[in-house]
Amino acid sequence: MIRYENIEYLFALGIIPLMLIIFLLYMRWKSKALKKFADKNLHEIIVPDYSKQKQIVKFTLTLFIFFMLIIGLMNPQMGSKTAEAEQKGIDIMICLDVSNSMKAEDIAPNRLVRAKQSISKLIEKLNGDRIGIIVFAGNAYVQLPITSDYGAAKLFLDNIDTDIAPVQGTSISNAIDLALQSFGKNNANSKSIIVITDGEDHEDSAIESTKNAADNNIIVHCIGMGSPDGSPIPIYYNGEPAGYRKDREGNTIVTKLNENILIEIAATGKGTYVRATNAETGLNTIFNQLRKMEQNKFGTKVFTDYEDRFQPFILISLLLLTTSFFVSDKKSEWWKRLNLFGQKNA
Repeated sequence: MIRYENIEYLFALGIIPLMLIIFLLYMRWKSKALKKFADKNLHEIIVPDYSKQKQIVKFTLTLFIFFMLIIGLMNPQMGSKTAEAEQKGIDIMICLDVSNSMKAEDIAPNRLVRAKQSISKLIEKLNGDRIGIIVFAGNAYVQLPITSDYGAAKLFLDNIDTDIAPVQGTSISNAIDLALQSFGKNNANSKSIIVITDGEDHEDSAIESTKNAADNNIIVHCIGMGSPDGSPIPIYYNGEPAGYRKDREGNTIVTKLNENILIEIAATGKGTYVRATNAETGLNTIFNQLRKMEQNKFGTKVFTDYEDRFQPFILISLLLLTTSFFVSDKKSEWWKRLNLFGQKNA
């Protein structure tokens, strides 16, 4: 199996036809200029050193040098063997609040977008770990079953918004219970739940759910999105601001970060609580805690070991470049003598 590490250099090969066209036009112009200057029979006398064939040879060498150099820069790689590697890591379930209050803009650009950006950066740091995503508002739903496919995780993450939750609210307990069910029964000591929310829980069972998770050796971390002072929830229409959400009495709804419940959840779940700010969401702090956890074996991962093969192409281009230095575009002495010998015989 062959692949190219730097396939983006392929477009550079398109310069070769352009170089060829320019060379042909140049040779045509040079030939016409020479014909205008003197009769064809006098060319050997006026420019005795001129060799059209050698110029073609030297240009051909230039094309091959350029071609080999580009192939070398693309770095062809060959899959020489298939190997199995032990896969170790931890299981992480992220419970992301998608209630309308997560649209508040006290954390720019808003709470939900900033949370998604941080989760995306967390995914980029994972190596061998498995991750799943649960979204919750009034109810909780599995957005991404636990997986080590980080590309799929980012794809599912991009599609998360507040409109995917048909029932509004903030049921943290439902999210933790669903995360507990989604883990399965293996790797009991390498599981963690990260709850990302503004903490406006309208139920009182979140602590009970957290205790259940702790009893199953699952650590629960919390990240508080928002400010204790609160912020209104903007409404957008066709991308333009159209006011703020209001309650039934017509008063503007102000959503505030409820840190008390999140601090209690993190303490009960033997985890860490971090309040997100515009400078830092806190996932880096949580990630450092995750790295301290015991890693368990998930199984084996089959991969193909590719070996670089750019060396022959670079070597050939260097050899051709060296050769081109010794190729003159003038006639050689033996060619002159051959022509002179032919004229004497004539």
